[in-house]
Amino acid sequence: MNWEMLAAIGQLAAVFVGIPSLIYLAVQIREQTKERRQSAVNVLTAQWGDLTCSLYDSAELSAIFLRGVQSFADLDPVSKLRFSAFFNTFLNHFEAMYFSRCEGILTASSWGKMERTLSDMFAYPGVQEWWEQRKHWHTEEFGRVVGEIIARRDKPKAFSAFNLSEMVGPKTGT
Repeated sequence: MNWEMLAAIGQLAAVFVGIPSLIYLAVQIREQTKERRQSAVNVLTAQWGDLTCSLYDSAELSAIFLRGVQSFADLDPVSKLRFSAFFNTFLNHFEAMYFSRCEGILTASSWGKMERTLSDMFAYPGVQEWWEQRKHWHTEEFGRVVGEIIARRDKPKAFSAFNLSEMVGPKTGT
């Protein structure tokens, strides 16, 4: 056997060992990517749950929120601050989810659910008032998404069964 033949056998052996290794590596990378995506979605879901918890833990904040979606302008200064803090955090979560969708982390169906929730919120005049004053707090890309939602002029229905016109809630700052 000469050196050329040994080199050819060595190269052939490298191919037989290398190809399965590359396939294994590709499978591992794909699985890690799936796990990272699921982990990111789980974090976003947990943060969303923590945020909504603040509404059902506080009747006062819930009342402020329900009054604010009707009319941000009619809230007293302290209620405006609380509504703004809550709603800005609320939108920051949606913005993170939007960018997760753009990066392929969040599925189209999951983003569709989020977009329907945004549509329900932005159908209310108080939320639109708030957005006009605070949209500069968010990215232009997300601002375009919200602008498209507002332009559809959906009818407010998220809280239609709540009899908001009859609502009397605690006011703060007085």
